[in-house]
Amino acid sequence: MKLRAGAAVALLLTSVTLLAGCAPAEKDAATPPSPSVAPSASGSASASASPTPMPTAMPLPGDCREILSDAVLAQLEGVPLNDPAFGDSGLLDDSLVCNWGDPGADTTGLTTTISRMNRGPALDLLNAIAADEGFTCYTPDGGTRCEKSWQNEQYPVTDGRTLFWRDGLLIDTRYSNLAPAGYTSSIVKTLWP
Repeated sequence: MKLRAGAAVALLLTSVTLLAGCAPAEKDAATPPSPSVAPSASGSASASASPTPMPTAMPLPGDCREILSDAVLAQLEGVPLNDPAFGDSGLLDDSLVCNWGDPGADTTGLTTTISRMNRGPALDLLNAIAADEGFTCYTPDGGTRCEKSWQNEQYPVTDGRTLFWRDGLLIDTRYSNLAPAGYTSSIVKTLWP
């Protein structure tokens, strides 16, 4: 079993590492170019690989409810959002922090941070958590997603973390006993319709 798991991680790391060298697909003209984008296979540099200034970065969302579908919001009905007991939340300097949970609960809650992160550091982070922490990573919706769940050490509930990176934005969600179905996918569909 360990041999198969090790082979799976090696294959995953190879796949994610290969993504670091991939240029955006031509059909996705809205994808901002990476500074490390090389000339195309034909040897000619595309317009997206030119040394011209980067286009304006994708804006951060500004509201924790507006990034979620009605179906996900229905699952969160009655759960407090951004209670001051959890610290800074909402739209901050360069991130949106959404804390869902009752501060009186011992373990039930969900925190999502959406922040800017360049491609290189993002892929380093995702490769590291796949290799070192056993996260499962794959490439849906034009981005890279890594996720893992585990048994809470103190309570009989499931904890977990899901990360999704695309176009210079990282969605990082940590949860304990509160994992609405379709949560991250809902955010992705809102940000990249």
